[in-house]
Parts: sequence; structure tokens; C-alpha cells
Amino acid sequence: MMKALNFYSSVYHGILVVRDKRCTIRLGDKRDKYQEGELIWVTHGNRFHPRQKVFTAVIDRVTVKKVSELTPEDLSGENPDMKTPAAAATFLKSIYGREIELSDQVTVVYFSEVMD
Repeated sequence: MMKALNFYSSVYHGILVVRDKRCTIRLGDKRDKYQEGELIWVTHGNRFHPRQKVFTAVIDRVTVKKVSELTPEDLSGENPDMKTPAAAATFLKSIYGREIELSDQVTVVYFSEVMD
């Protein structure tokens, strides 16, 4: 079974297409869902609607940390314009629709495109 990392926000489509997105920051501990070395589809689209496959990728690294512990590499991999953990919390609030604290746990999933 092929898994997907899906991105809903219209913010993501452009950076996915030009391959500026190298990781995703997901709320909670997702280590049981995503494994290093696993092949995935990177997709874009809204839940319960058709989604577009952007590319196939391999998961390079999966780490769990607090929002406050996000590194510059994590932040720029998520979004090249994201500069601080506080900005990440604000952005995640817009995605998840609830308050995100700097102490909240997140999973950072790094991925690389697999060329056909």
C-alpha cells in the first residue's frame, strides 16, 4: 500500500511544484505512521476531493520534538519564508484550526523526490 503526504493549503502547491518543500511539520507523534526509507506520494488537494500527485518521495528522517525546538532547517524545509518557531505555531494554527503552543509536540518528516 502506498502512503501519501497530502498538503491541503494553497500555500503549499507552489513550493511543492518547484521542490522548495523538503519536510513537513505535523502535529503530534506520527512516528507510527511514517517510517524512514518508506516510499510515499506527495499530493496536494482538499479532503474528500480529488488530489493531485506532485511526485514520489522517500522519507529520509522522522523526528519528534516540541514546536519550540524546531531548527532553522526544519522551518525552511516546511516553508522557505518561515523563520521562527512562533511563526510555525501561527502557521500550524491556520492548518489545524486550533491554538498551537510552543510546548506542543510535532513530528518533522523530511523527504526527497524519487526521480523517474
